[in-house]
Amino acid sequence: MADNAQLIGRDDVDDVEAILSIVNTEVDELVHVVEDNADAIFTWDYEKGARPALDRLYEKAKTSQWNGSTDLPWDTEVDLEKVVAQNFLQNSADGFGIADFDLVGTPFEKWNDKQWMELGIESNNWTLSQFMHGEQGALICTAKIVETVPWIDAKYYAATQVMDEARHVEVFARYLDEKLTGHYPVNTHLRLLLDDIVNDSRWDMTYLGMQIMVEGLALAAFGFIHTMTTEPLLKQLLRYVMSDEARHVAFGVLSLQEYYVNLTDAEMFERQQFAYEASVRMRDRFLQQEVWERMGVDVKTAVELVINTPARKLFQMMLFSKIVPNCKKLGLLDRNDQWLRRRFEELGVIQFEDWVDTGEEYESFAIEELARSGAATL
Repeated sequence: MADNAQLIGRDDVDDVEAILSIVNTEVDELVHVVEDNADAIFTWDYEKGARPALDRLYEKAKTSQWNGSTDLPWDTEVDLEKVVAQNFLQNSADGFGIADFDLVGTPFEKWNDKQWMELGIESNNWTLSQFMHGEQGALICTAKIVETVPWIDAKYYAATQVMDEARHVEVFARYLDEKLTGHYPVNTHLRLLLDDIVNDSRWDMTYLGMQIMVEGLALAAFGFIHTMTTEPLLKQLLRYVMSDEARHVAFGVLSLQEYYVNLTDAEMFERQQFAYEASVRMRDRFLQQEVWERMGVDVKTAVELVINTPARKLFQMMLFSKIVPNCKKLGLLDRNDQWLRRRFEELGVIQFEDWVDTGEEYESFAIEELARSGAATL
């Protein structure tokens, strides 16, 4: 059995020094090349609907397209300081819970209101930047799924997701450039995970890494931010994106559920290890090292404070609220002597295992369902 040192490069999952030792050496590069080892697969079986669940998802996707240029109110004025005051600072002096600790002897000891406000603005920009980069990763990975998956129903659906992901990259980039103050480079932990997903030759690993892990985390994070934010343009943007993301995660669940039932224990163990490694990389990406650097704060000191705050721990746990039940539905939790279950217990996220999996709930995220139910503003 592989240990933490072999899987994630460190024995202690919370070893801040080891986490920060992984740095982005391509900050100034506009193009990043990853070797894609996959075979392109043609299928001559064109029977549409051989997999009814995927066919229903495809039909749903065809009628659920939206236009990022015309369906969102881009003329909305966004007051950055007001947004931060309402959404970032309303429950704490800093939004991270740092101010709840003894700050004597820390870089934050003499911070004034202006510096806390600047931190909120930078944190907001950083968070949305990483979502934008993740959406480009999804764009590339879904194009790869079209190329590599052997089933025609899956190719049909994946083609609709390629369009969805292009739209997501577009709207996040526009929001960052027009309403905020530009974007941050991709976080190194996120980039490494995207590299691993693209580099793997097996089509189901693209599904697992992107559709289940990255998209599952994004769906949970978007839901959390959608609930918290009072900024109307971002709230509506996220609601539209969530309606797509729920279908994307369901696509992964419905496809892999059929495939994984026939895998050997050894094959499933490889998938369990990959899911755990992906979970840790995604957890590490939310420490916002780049924000602390831009703010002129010692990164290790800031991260050691943030990683221990109740607010940050709660946020990191909630990010797994979609991933854990979906992994359970795929049989990943309990194969091989419950290996992944025990890893999720160590990460403190196993409590989500009985939450509804996305393969069952995706229709509740649909924009038209929301409108029919007479729910509140998007």
